[in-house]
Amino acid sequence: VTVKRYWQLDYPHRDAPSKLTNEDDAAEELQALLSDAVRLRMRADVPVGSYLSGGLDSSLVSALAAGVTPRKLQTFSVTFDSAEHDESAFQTEMASALGARHRTIACHAGDIAGVFPEVIRFAERPIIRTAPAPLYQLSGLVRQAGLKVVLTGEGADEVFAGYDIFREARVRRFCGRQPASRMRPKLFRRLYPYLPGLQQQSVEYLSAFFGAGNAALDDPLFSHRPRFKTTAAAKIFFSGDLRATLKGYDAAEDLVSRLPQAFSLWHPLHQAQFLETSFLLPGYILSSQGDRMAMAHGIEGRFPYLDHRLVEFAGKLPPEMKLKGLVEKHILRKAARHLLPSAILERSKQPYRAPEARSFVGAGELDYVSDLLSEASIAAGGLFNAKAVANLHEKCRT
Repeated sequence: VTVKRYWQLDYPHRDAPSKLTNEDDAAEELQALLSDAVRLRMRADVPVGSYLSGGLDSSLVSALAAGVTPRKLQTFSVTFDSAEHDESAFQTEMASALGARHRTIACHAGDIAGVFPEVIRFAERPIIRTAPAPLYQLSGLVRQAGLKVVLTGEGADEVFAGYDIFREARVRRFCGRQPASRMRPKLFRRLYPYLPGLQQQSVEYLSAFFGAGNAALDDPLFSHRPRFKTTAAAKIFFSGDLRATLKGYDAAEDLVSRLPQAFSLWHPLHQAQFLETSFLLPGYILSSQGDRMAMAHGIEGRFPYLDHRLVEFAGKLPPEMKLKGLVEKHILRKAARHLLPSAILERSKQPYRAPEARSFVGAGELDYVSDLLSEASIAAGGLFNAKAVANLHEKCRT
């Protein structure tokens, strides 16, 4: 038996001239490829529905699906009672524009704690976000509607540079070219308007938090280094035994050792896209948050944006067609301009998030939460520092 890779994500040399220089032509070809990717994934012996978050990606997939299905498209959405997470107004507008048969499920903070044990059971691994829980509920709604297959918008942010981390890396490079500038770090406030606490921070704080002044521009993990630094702080919760076991191991360096030989020759945006697409996408987005939450209720998710033809086409696009200034997914927006309402097409990206700490603590805290976080349970597990966990638990309660 021989095990070998049959396909590898690739990008051109950063100095190689692109053959795709006309935006209108590129947008037209992109729309044709995506339309065909959707058409192929609508093939089934049963009706195929579509997840509809209210954002650009799922709205475009739903619009294309509505154009090829012989019956009224069925769309499915999650709503939240917290304004910072809820996108129901956009979901309703898009569903109405499509004439879709639209269903929603309301996810309250307490619901997340209620289903989380099942979420972990189906994920079969530790997870550090609550985002899979509403999707577990959503796949249950699809099942109740009698469907077994849905299209989703996963992959668009990786393929067309939609994540905030891509814009953040561009601003960090901009700052790194003039480390003494007091104006450039202010751009970070524009990146995260949904984080009100960030708007009040000083230039010094912004520069230090995002590593804008002293980052090595040739670092292969430049785009993701602040994330690694932030998550490394979680080690304070590790037990002494776990720290001893991991002593000498550097996850970031392990990641660098697995990068392809041509990685250093790619444009910085393409390097960042490779990291997201090759590691986070399959390990978390498509697994813990995707397939496992869908298949928990016997639902098959299909991903038009991950059609290999579309991915290869996007890889050849000039970086500025994907991230134009600080406008994410520029070419995808252009391809969708005749298919979506302007409110959807022009809205700022709202990352998919779900309520976190308040889902588990405070009024109505479920017994299993206190039991799992008790000193006895933590000590029995042997992985975490009971005092550090207790301090965090108390902090979340206040």
